[in-house]
Amino acid sequence: MDTLYFLQHYWWALVSLLGAILVFLLFVQGMQSLLLMTARTDTEKDTVAKYAGHKWEITFTTLVTFGGAAFASFPLFYSTSFGGAYWLWICILLLFVIQAVSFEYRKAAGNLVGTRTFEIFLFLNGSMGTFLLGVAVGTFFTGGAFIVDKGAITDIASPAISRWTNPWHGIDAMADPFNWLMGITVFLAARTLGLMYLLTKPECGDFAAKCRKSMSVSAPAFVLCFAALAVWIMLRTGYGVDTSDGSIYPEQYKYLHNMIECPWIAAMLLIGTVTVITGLVRHFMERGYKSNFYITGSGTVLAVWAILLCAGFNDTAYYVSTADIRDSLTIYNSSSSLFTLKVMAYVSAAIPFVIAYIAWAWKKLR
Repeated sequence: MDTLYFLQHYWWALVSLLGAILVFLLFVQGMQSLLLMTARTDTEKDTVAKYAGHKWEITFTTLVTFGGAAFASFPLFYSTSFGGAYWLWICILLLFVIQAVSFEYRKAAGNLVGTRTFEIFLFLNGSMGTFLLGVAVGTFFTGGAFIVDKGAITDIASPAISRWTNPWHGIDAMADPFNWLMGITVFLAARTLGLMYLLTKPECGDFAAKCRKSMSVSAPAFVLCFAALAVWIMLRTGYGVDTSDGSIYPEQYKYLHNMIECPWIAAMLLIGTVTVITGLVRHFMERGYKSNFYITGSGTVLAVWAILLCAGFNDTAYYVSTADIRDSLTIYNSSSSLFTLKVMAYVSAAIPFVIAYIAWAWKKLR
């Protein structure tokens, strides 16, 4: 097997795994979405802030790591999406920045703007932050209005390889119903996992009854939206890559074909979906609240990982240009050089130590 071909797939798999783990860790934001609505008393709000505040750093670090891994392994995607669709990403990053400030100053002495202001910030991060991240993930299937001109790197006035062809710079992703469904699904997944995490804490007391009531709405809505999303993905027209000349062409049911031709990805999606449903069913049967959170969370990681793999594997354009199909990004034309991918592959051997550190931090930050 060609080394570059292997490393391109290897790094797409790792970046996709980081994305899947990030979706799971958004349960912190899911807890924050309970503020102002489900959590109404000061005691209930303090409970949400306490448990979310002990885990938010892990979510934020994973988001930054995802961006860093994308930059190092697929720099053309990084410059096109993060640099071209910058209004969308600025909104996302701003919502995460105000989250950190809110935990620090929500009940700090001398708070001039009041506790409620920072609670609003946390609520916005938990609701709009998760929704917009889902919209950003949706662009892996819907693409963006960009063009690529590698010759522009020599332009001293504007040395940008990728350029957006409309003034919206990422906000235009909000005009696609598929991206809306992806955003709503990610929000509901985060909210459902956040509720499940809170219910593992006996200190919730009377607030647990409100969480269970909210769970009876969020969990079924999440399952229905995820099912609709999965069907929509399978029925979508994707874009294949002719590896002989690099040309891009539309292919009806491309993602369904990817699942059929890569049955191991289909198996991951099926196992992940069944695992999520198992955790939710056990929850409503009132069996093992603590384990149900991890069962549902692990199933979420598997299902999201499979969806992201499907978006880029099997000679698929994972970031389609709606301005010029020829400029669509694939893991072949957007990756780093062989040397860079090799060096990074050696560095990735440290991943087990990073995971061990996250597990240690997870246990300690209680």
